[in-house]
Amino acid sequence: MKRILNKRSVQAAVATGAIVVGGSAGAIFATAGSATAAVHAKAASSSVLTVESSPVGQANGFNPFVPTSASSIVGATSLIYEPLFQADILKPGKYYPFLATSYKWGAGGRSITFTIRRGVKWSNGTAFTPADVAFTYNLIKHNPAINGSGLTISGVSMRGDTVTLHFPTPQYANFQNIAGDVYIVPQSIWQSAGNPSTYADTSPVGTGPYTVSSVGASGVVMTANPKYWGGPFGGHGAPAVKTVEFPTLSSNTSALAALDTGQVDWAGNFIADPKQAFAGKPLTFWSPPLNTNSLEPNLHEWPTNQLAVRQAISLAINRKAIASQGESGTEPIATNSSGLTLPVFNQFLAPSVKGAAYHISPKANARAAEKVLEKAGYKKVGKWFALHGKIVKLSVTDPTAYSDYAHDDQIVAADLRAAGIDATAVGLAVNTWNSDMATGNFQLTMHWSNTSVAPYQLYDGWLNSTLATKSNRAGNYEGLHNAAIDRDLKKLASAGTITAQRNALAPIEQFVAKNLPVIPTVYGVSWGEYNTSAFTGWPTPSNEYESAQPATPTNEVVVLHLRPKS
Repeated sequence: MKRILNKRSVQAAVATGAIVVGGSAGAIFATAGSATAAVHAKAASSSVLTVESSPVGQANGFNPFVPTSASSIVGATSLIYEPLFQADILKPGKYYPFLATSYKWGAGGRSITFTIRRGVKWSNGTAFTPADVAFTYNLIKHNPAINGSGLTISGVSMRGDTVTLHFPTPQYANFQNIAGDVYIVPQSIWQSAGNPSTYADTSPVGTGPYTVSSVGASGVVMTANPKYWGGPFGGHGAPAVKTVEFPTLSSNTSALAALDTGQVDWAGNFIADPKQAFAGKPLTFWSPPLNTNSLEPNLHEWPTNQLAVRQAISLAINRKAIASQGESGTEPIATNSSGLTLPVFNQFLAPSVKGAAYHISPKANARAAEKVLEKAGYKKVGKWFALHGKIVKLSVTDPTAYSDYAHDDQIVAADLRAAGIDATAVGLAVNTWNSDMATGNFQLTMHWSNTSVAPYQLYDGWLNSTLATKSNRAGNYEGLHNAAIDRDLKKLASAGTITAQRNALAPIEQFVAKNLPVIPTVYGVSWGEYNTSAFTGWPTPSNEYESAQPATPTNEVVVLHLRPKS
């Protein structure tokens, strides 16, 4: 199953998962509910796009600011609500104009003015206006719990068709978070919604191309919004794809069969041997590199709150095995403890962390891990290291449905036990894990970073203190609170040139490399698979207008490009 790449927690960075060949195609769908009925009607309508989805479970509503809402879990938020701009995450600096048509930075980068698109309507037929945009940003300004991008908005003003956001510091490097990761909501509804972080939003009204038709145990079904403004790609009115389904999958072992039989058109999974699996079939696999996977340690829980333990973990794990076995060779080994995604961001790697001391060993080094613990005063009690009699014991948790991560965790746990750390790999339900990540209820987990068009988003998602809330974390899952790093992130956000960004990145990269608030493992790719028998317009290596991952916040861009073949 896919791993959601949204900015907010389980909204930020790569949406991935795993396909294991086998299982029954018929087993992937629940046996009751309107969503299932729609799936079985798919053969009669080529305009029905079926997208692989995580189970929504007890998810309540479609609040775009909550990472455990139904739309966030299935990856459908941008089909309902839209931002001002969408980014092409494969081409840094390329943005598509959605609810804004243009923007202009103010002097010094401390403000940005957006020209708001005219002629847009909400799905209930009322007019979308600049006041809705101003209201949304003010809502975020006054409610830190929904500020998933950690925006430091000092003021919002309107003039005619424009909305200006004001900041206490320059924000040149932060355009993606400002314009691409904020979903605009209607003031007429949300001004009386109460607490925006707990508002269920069960009947969402958005500007997006789809409205919610049904939601239940069998999944989510969305239908084309007849009042849609058309999108920025030459469309007019409702999108060409008339229905989008996010059915509940009972297990990832059936996903390949579902693609093969046409019951699922679009999926986002790890596949061990796609050439063999897809040979002779109308199926395409594409996996462009995007981010950095890491082990994320809880900095508020024993024993991962101990630097020596984190250093030992980094030394003890076999990244080559994670890459070659857990990820079947599809994701390369991380090579630098700063976590910077390489070689994509090579030009931003600080000289101070280029040395051998910060190179990551591809193989496990249990003895080196033991030496680190021994030097820090840890002593063996039987098989396991302990500090003042307290055993170094931890659980490595990830969803069982994410088969590659589950395999990675088994490798990690075995490596740690070989180094004297009592580690166990624990598989969870997807919804349980999502909830645990949002509340910081874990010790060690494998996770992906933000997929970003600049290093700022990568480190902001990992380290920004404002994201580490008690109940609704939207990044910084490890719970780092470091005032110096927050100041460094602000400097990075204000850097208007490559040289300035490189200089601002240096202390951040050094901090991560030395303190390991995240422990890099492999560089992540965006796994995407699609069945080409029903639709044209898919992104490809020769037409990289967007990634092929169905759970990215920009999946709306792909859907608006698709056209039924008949």
